[in-house]
Amino acid sequence: MTHGEDLSFHHHAVSVPDIEAAATWYADLLGFGIESRFALPGDIQAMFLVRGPLRIELFEVPSPQPMADDRRDPRRDLQTLGHKHICFRSEDYDRIRSRLKLAGIAIILEVGSGKAQGFFFNDIAGNVIEILR
Repeated sequence: MTHGEDLSFHHHAVSVPDIEAAATWYADLLGFGIESRFALPGDIQAMFLVRGPLRIELFEVPSPQPMADDRRDPRRDLQTLGHKHICFRSEDYDRIRSRLKLAGIAIILEVGSGKAQGFFFNDIAGNVIEILR
């Protein structure tokens, strides 16, 4: 079934314990820049990061609850309902993988092969990210 309404991707949102450290991590390792900053009721700090058409929204809340260890591993996280990870596709797959490893980022899981190859890693707050060839 097709729907006629226009629909396009806008952003992926993640909660982080330190919004400034997360913004720096995403800038240094994945090339995102700060698009805007704003506050929400309840002393919540937020910002949009942008890289071309991609956006990530970061949230920092007072007294956050820690992420369960199972959420940090894409294999175990499948056992918990909800969003799983964000995935970026890149023609520079090997270069990104090498740069992340040189920065000390652990590759959690590698999947597929050839043009369907991907790898998973955690951001500074433990959120799972996938890079797909």
